[in-house]
Order: sequence, then C-alpha cells, then structure tokens
Amino acid sequence: MTPRTGRAKRPEPAAPAAAGTARVLRILKALERSLKSAKIELAHGNPLELLIATILSAQCTDQRVNQVTPALFRRYRRAKDYAEAEPAELEALIRPTGFFKSKARHIAACGKALEQRFGGQVPDNMEALVTLPGVGRKTANVMLGSWFGKPAVVVDTHVKRVANRLGLASSQDPDTIERALQQAIPRRLWTVGTQRLLLHGRYVCLARSPQCNRCAIYTDCAWEGRRPQ
Repeated sequence: MTPRTGRAKRPEPAAPAAAGTARVLRILKALERSLKSAKIELAHGNPLELLIATILSAQCTDQRVNQVTPALFRRYRRAKDYAEAEPAELEALIRPTGFFKSKARHIAACGKALEQRFGGQVPDNMEALVTLPGVGRKTANVMLGSWFGKPAVVVDTHVKRVANRLGLASSQDPDTIERALQQAIPRRLWTVGTQRLLLHGRYVCLARSPQCNRCAIYTDCAWEGRRPQ
C-alpha cells in the first residue's frame, strides 16, 4: 500500500445527489406558489428586442433597462439599423445601463453579424447564438427559453447565489452551475424553474440582506448563513 503523504483533496460534491429529485420538485412547487409570475421582466415585443435588452442587462437591473429600451426600440427596429448605428447616438441612448461604450460596440457588431450571417433574424439554437458579439451562454439561454420555448437553464448572479445556498450547485462558475442545474432539475422545468430561482434571488434571497422571514423554501435551504425565521 502506498503510504499517505497528505490529506487527499475532497472532490466537489455532486449536486444532483445532494439535491434529490423530490426535494427539487418540492422547492420549485413552493416557488410556484409564492411567485405570481415566472415571466422574464425585460420588456420586449420580438426576438431582436429581447436579445438587445438582454445584452443591456449585463451589470444592470431589468428595471433600468426597461426605462431605456422604449426609445431605443423606436429608433432601431431591425438588425441592419443597429449595424449602421452612429456610435455616439447609440451610446447616448443606452448610457444609463452602464458600460455603454462596450455595450454599444457589441450591439452594433451583433446587428452586423445578424444581418450578414442570419438574414437579419435571431437564430434559434445555442451554437449560432453564442457566435454573436456580446452573446454568451446566459444570453443565449434567455433567448432559447423565453422566446423560442426551448428548455434552457439561465444562470445569472441571482441563480448562482440561490443555487449555491440551496445546495443545488457547489461552484461559482456559471457553466458548472448550468450543468449542475440541468442534472438537478427535470428538463421540462429548466426554463420556468431557473426563472423562478432567479426571481427568488432578486426579491427574497438577496445577496446582503436575505429576506429569510418571508422565504417560501426556508425549510429546504441548505445555506449556513440563513437567518432565523
């Protein structure tokens, strides 16, 4: 037998085993009762508007994005419009969302890519979506789940926090958390389930001041820092 030279590194716990299907379904059912709606809160009327709004939502609240997009969507209606936008004008319209210079560059480049490679239409698959400037897996999953009706796991800062506190994931990496939730949540509930986790994190399971006194899933919470009810 080879002598031990030190403590073996503990492997990262498997989220699905820790979660259990019955527990996950119980959590999602409780969130369904506590949340009036599980719809995305970004205002939009077509897939291009949702794509642009989601790009703008990076490091910004949905509420702030919704204040900006009415004027933006009146000015730019097609992918071609964004591709040909004057940088200064586009930047001015989206300035309140923060990081407006880089977002304007991404949006213009995204419009150009849509126009040149997809006939001005937003593609409906992950492989194509993530090739667009400014679009990562989170944005792509928003499009797939909220517009195209395909099973999709969206991992934003709220989902990351709630998933870890509940023990549904054990990582800070969005891709790792996405895979963990795909295993923990039945596929038919990927979109609505993660949207409810997101809203729960946005309004109840806050980062600094979690509202444990009104948490619908308190008894299923695995977080050591939870507050007494």
